[in-house]
Amino acid sequence: MRRLFSILLFLIIALASAGLSPHAAVSASPPTATGGEQALAIIVNQSNPVENFSIEELRKIFLGERSHWPNGRRITLVMLDETQPERKAVLRDIYSMSEKDFNNHFIQGVFTGAVFVSPKTLATPAEVRKFVFNVPGAIGYVRVSEVDPSVKVLRVDGRLPEDKDYRFRLAGRIGK
Repeated sequence: MRRLFSILLFLIIALASAGLSPHAAVSASPPTATGGEQALAIIVNQSNPVENFSIEELRKIFLGERSHWPNGRRITLVMLDETQPERKAVLRDIYSMSEKDFNNHFIQGVFTGAVFVSPKTLATPAEVRKFVFNVPGAIGYVRVSEVDPSVKVLRVDGRLPEDKDYRFRLAGRIGK
């Protein structure tokens, strides 16, 4: 209980120093694009100093071509399992690969040594969020509606999920 209180106090102080109220961190309704599209948030541990990545830098991380954050901490990539629509969006928008190509990339990359980081696969967004919260070098993705103050949302090319021209969205473009 004491640890939970300490974490909550830390988050409130961090939000206040960033000029946000604790209520601003958890909005009543998730940001969406026009037409009800749900945005995906790229999330990292709160202790990660990175705030913004270009799509090219993000792609290198997700492809396993980068093994460490700028602060020297090892990158741990976490993905949702292949049944999740969020994964399909990430394969489309970050990897530009099919599921088969994705699997082949990591099998071949690990074998040849070209890939430094293989992704850890989890079943639910709550598990991804909890993993990112508990692992300082972790990076993953969830729907914006799944984000809470326990994780930090990265800007991609200077944009956040609530921005109109943010590139990672779900609805309408993913077949089940």
